[in-house]
Amino acid sequence: MTDDPYGDEQLVELYDLDNPPGADHAYYRALAADARKVVDFGCGTGLLTRSLVAPGRVVIGVDPSATMLDYARRQPGADAVTWIEGDFRAVEPTHDADLVISTGNTMMHVGNQAEAFTALADALRPGGVISFESRNPAARAWEQWTREATYGERDTSVGHLVEWLDLIEVADGRVVFDAHNVFPDGHDAVYRNTLYFRSPEAITADLAAAGFVDIMVHGNWQQEPATEDSRLLIFHATRS
Repeated sequence: MTDDPYGDEQLVELYDLDNPPGADHAYYRALAADARKVVDFGCGTGLLTRSLVAPGRVVIGVDPSATMLDYARRQPGADAVTWIEGDFRAVEPTHDADLVISTGNTMMHVGNQAEAFTALADALRPGGVISFESRNPAARAWEQWTREATYGERDTSVGHLVEWLDLIEVADGRVVFDAHNVFPDGHDAVYRNTLYFRSPEAITADLAAAGFVDIMVHGNWQQEPATEDSRLLIFHATRS
């Protein structure tokens, strides 16, 4: 078992196939349209990160997974991105980035979001923007993270794969589960995942304390206001 969800190279190989560009990538690319410097916190394989490269723009990808970054560095166009291994503490306090993004619910893996928001604010210039998404705890998605509800089999580029989730613990918004991935050779790549489900009010308060203003919470990629029924919360805030 590993605490790195993508410490297995075979899982990394499948990641982009399982998470192709969609409305989320279009949303973040639109935010970056006029940016001269972008930081992608939790960049993973760098699929979105590399698409942000443009003439005169500095693009930085930060991720704690060495396996993910090794894969990212081997992809076409990777040389145009600065890749940094680490968590939010690895983000340099340069105070000059126009945009910080964090996609794929990356922020939910961060236990101390208040500290993370402060570090990311220090990367931004005054007037710079942060945007990220997080699952809405009101939707209680974890209730479906059982073997019975998630078991599946499929053919992939690495062979026949058997997958399921096992919910381990739910306490005060902290959700722990094991993800099983059984490959053709019988190897079960199990990783333990911890996600922090936080209310929009709690996240908004931490953003404000870190120096962000004009905080908006959307319920979908079309930027409609979030409601109690929204499964996703998309945050957009400006550095004061």
